[in-house]
Amino acid sequence: RSRAPIQKLADLVAGWFVPAVILVAVVAFVAWATVGPEPRLSHALLAAVTVLIIACPCALGLATPMSIMMGVGRGAQAGILIRDAEALQALETIDTLIVDKTGTLTEGKPDVVGIVPFGEMTEDKVLSLAASVEQGSEHPLAHAILNAANEKAIAVAKADAFESASGKGVQAVVDGRAVSVGSLRDLGERKVVLPGNAEDAAEHYRRQGATVVAVTVDGRPAGLIAVADPVKPTSADALKTLLADGVSIIMVTGDNAVTARAVADQLGIRDVRADALPEEKHRIANQLQTEGRRVAMAGDGINDAPALAAADVGIAMGGGTDIAMESAGITLLRGDLMSIAEARVLSRATMRNIRQNLAFAFAYNVAGVPIAAGILYPVFGILLSPMLGAAAMALSSVSVIANALRLAKAKLH
Repeated sequence: RSRAPIQKLADLVAGWFVPAVILVAVVAFVAWATVGPEPRLSHALLAAVTVLIIACPCALGLATPMSIMMGVGRGAQAGILIRDAEALQALETIDTLIVDKTGTLTEGKPDVVGIVPFGEMTEDKVLSLAASVEQGSEHPLAHAILNAANEKAIAVAKADAFESASGKGVQAVVDGRAVSVGSLRDLGERKVVLPGNAEDAAEHYRRQGATVVAVTVDGRPAGLIAVADPVKPTSADALKTLLADGVSIIMVTGDNAVTARAVADQLGIRDVRADALPEEKHRIANQLQTEGRRVAMAGDGINDAPALAAADVGIAMGGGTDIAMESAGITLLRGDLMSIAEARVLSRATMRNIRQNLAFAFAYNVAGVPIAAGILYPVFGILLSPMLGAAAMALSSVSVIANALRLAKAKLH
């Protein structure tokens, strides 16, 4: 979707290169025509034409796009979809990774592990009300609640006037009653008073790493539903690899602090920012950037989209929402954080390859143009012919392409 910054530098150099070569060709013609051996005009034309032929900027123009193309192709083979060349370049300099919890560190396939009804409500009734409302939601917790209702063969009623507030839950009208499903924090903001046992029950599940949501009917608490999402088997090893590579890890989640800390402790994450709404994730990314950090954001949900777009590199999980993948420059098709470590290896290999190509193209022209102009003639009596100049020009382009092709076999582990 965008060009790598290093490509813009190469284009800038190429823009100055052409007039510089023409100037060298003119100077060579004048010098040979003035002080060169007889026949002066023939030698002058020979030198000027050879300069123009040997100095074709093809190698300089191919240096970056060939490496980027091969790097993107190698990434696709490894399940790393690179949509933005700028992200590929920036990834090697990243020093801070912000990670969402649900669907990024965890499987994104949560299950209902507990239901706490209030008053005359039963577990099945609380689950039925919650499932009825969650029919219109794409959140992983909604899927867990609907799956639990299906497994228990609980009837799910039609919901009208469905509304979803990002980071604050959902609400709808079910059988003429206003039903909402959201966080306990949201209930506090709405001044909903919970029964005395609610907080203790919520804390019990949170300490196990579960997310607790509250169900209300007509503004009155109906019950709690605890949903647990297992941590991905590869998350711990992936984070250790990134930490060893000098990347600081920050978990930013909309979950309660107790739940977030329980998951973070399993993965060895020290810096945890909990109860974060989508705009807060965006603000945290911007704040880290103002501190001079190079920030990558990894997430999978609609809530993560603003932060994904704001980060230096946005990384979406392959199983995430469309808006998250559209906001990110890189998508991990396997949804595995280990792919981030592999993507950093690929980024370094690609940028190293580009620098090699640019160095070769620059050295070739620095050496080739003066030789074509006849700088060796006074000492060694050597003056290149246009045929040799054309061969050298073609060889320079082939060399750049051959070097870029090495990325197809780059090892990412």
